[in-house]
Amino acid sequence: MRTITKKYKTAFYIAVLLMGLSLSACEEYLDKAPEASINEKDVFGNFISFQGYVEEMYGCISDPHKALAGNVFCHMFLADETLSNSPLLWDDGNYWFDQWRFLTIANANYTIPFMMEPQTMRKRIWPLSWYAIRKANLGLEKLELMTDATQEERDIIKGQCLFFRGFFHLELMQFYGGLPYIDRLLSPSEELTLPRLSYKETALKAAKDLEDAAKLLPARWDDTATGKATLGNNGQRISKVHALAFLGKNLLYAASPMMNESSTGNAVYDVELCKQAAVALAEAIKVSTETGAYKLQSWETWTDNFWVWSPSNTVRPGGTEVIMNQMINNVNYTRFTTVRANSPVEFGAGNGRVEVPTQNYIKNYGMENGLPLEDPASGFDANDPWIKRDPRFYKTIVIDGDMMVTSNATAGLPHKYALLYNGGTHKGGTQGSVTGYYLKKYTPLGTNPWDNRWSAMQAYMPRMRLADVYLMYAEAALWGYGSASGSAPGSGLTAEQALNTIRNRAQLPNIDNKFTGTQASLMAEIIRERAVELGFEGLRWFDLRRWNLNGDPKYIYKTAIDFDRGTDGKPINIQERVVVTRVVEKKHNWVPFEVSYTKLYKEWPQNPGW
Repeated sequence: MRTITKKYKTAFYIAVLLMGLSLSACEEYLDKAPEASINEKDVFGNFISFQGYVEEMYGCISDPHKALAGNVFCHMFLADETLSNSPLLWDDGNYWFDQWRFLTIANANYTIPFMMEPQTMRKRIWPLSWYAIRKANLGLEKLELMTDATQEERDIIKGQCLFFRGFFHLELMQFYGGLPYIDRLLSPSEELTLPRLSYKETALKAAKDLEDAAKLLPARWDDTATGKATLGNNGQRISKVHALAFLGKNLLYAASPMMNESSTGNAVYDVELCKQAAVALAEAIKVSTETGAYKLQSWETWTDNFWVWSPSNTVRPGGTEVIMNQMINNVNYTRFTTVRANSPVEFGAGNGRVEVPTQNYIKNYGMENGLPLEDPASGFDANDPWIKRDPRFYKTIVIDGDMMVTSNATAGLPHKYALLYNGGTHKGGTQGSVTGYYLKKYTPLGTNPWDNRWSAMQAYMPRMRLADVYLMYAEAALWGYGSASGSAPGSGLTAEQALNTIRNRAQLPNIDNKFTGTQASLMAEIIRERAVELGFEGLRWFDLRRWNLNGDPKYIYKTAIDFDRGTDGKPINIQERVVVTRVVEKKHNWVPFEVSYTKLYKEWPQNPGW
């Protein structure tokens, strides 16, 4: 579902009005409401109308990588991945500075409902999540009014409401930790006393909703009688696979060392929760495979996950692999929905902030033989560092000498090839690369002011794709069942095989046996594989935190590569330079709550250290 289907628009606006009535405390507004002649039966009585109400929750799926970053990459989530030529207070540990990015609804005119704001940079996680949770609870309470509907239609409506209630609690939990779990419609007049639960307690409640949703939702809407009305437009509608994938993610997060430590004091994996996560993720893979709902992109089309050529602005990235993408309400405002400040696009566009890959992160990209750089058998040559690397390196990273502009226009000639050596045009300065690299994961060759193909391109950061499901499964099965050969009951897929599935797609061989003997050795390769396959997709900050590695010396240094260019065009005099040392203390496990919220009632304490 790329935009709200026309069939549901009228029902949607009726639903918005009714929601306004249910939330408003304004007596004057309530006095005028009967003139609209809308009652609850109009909204909740049949599938089309009820689905119009549900559509609004889709609009509440914010794009955290854009909404929390304004016009740039969300540096908050990229952790050690990128550096900017503008200082970032997030790297200094100043989480207070960016509070507005979570909270503000930046729709100044309020001419449309804020959850339908077309510009995703204006949509904020905190208000949208709580709003959607209330909508989900109201929808679940009104299910009994849906009498003019088939059982399939009632199941689909209930399944979506349950999914969104669990999903939006997870959206908040991954930033803030344990929360009150709101699973009923609260009265505006009741006293607030709901206590904050532990992370595990909150996650188990979300798991119940997501599990129940998976039982009700179809694997493919197009295969249902209900989905026939919007046939071909159902690709992003919440399905059984969505529910299972996020169920697995929710349980794996809860099982991870940092979350488990916050819940139980034990900074290790929760084995039982890992088993539950593996079961859910295995089922997501099985359902995807058996129904054809989702499948991994071929290596040749891997970039379809992130960008596509779209001259008419109607084709979206995602292909067959992306399970959840950003929800866009304005079809013409999608070209840079989730990415902008990654040159070479922005070099010519004049954007003063350029986010570029760090040298420390580049080290995650191993060799084409599948071995990490530091392995003695890898063949890595520190004096010629960019040859025979993981194939994803060349599809993701711009290195010195790479073509950036195809046009021979006079203005474009200085930028035709990347000049990233010391003193080169594209090294340093206000718009150049501070690290010696550019990123092209979301910006194909031609997206610049001279080739001018950026008006025919669409780029998104995925919210969930099947490759992530495989890698989460590998992690959950490893720690839940104790070894590389561990697998969820009945799945037949081992942790090692799941990891190899993603490596093989990228043209790498199976993981070497030297890494499969212990949980620690395989986990090190899972960490590296997630860094490479899912790099720059906004998952790194969450991963490092949940593994209790965010403050590890290996991950706090952001570095650049300085070099001269030899007569043969190869880099010489190579040196790595620390540019930023990220400030990470124990308190940075969680984002602080706005102070005013912690004063609402005593059962809502501030996060530790803030």
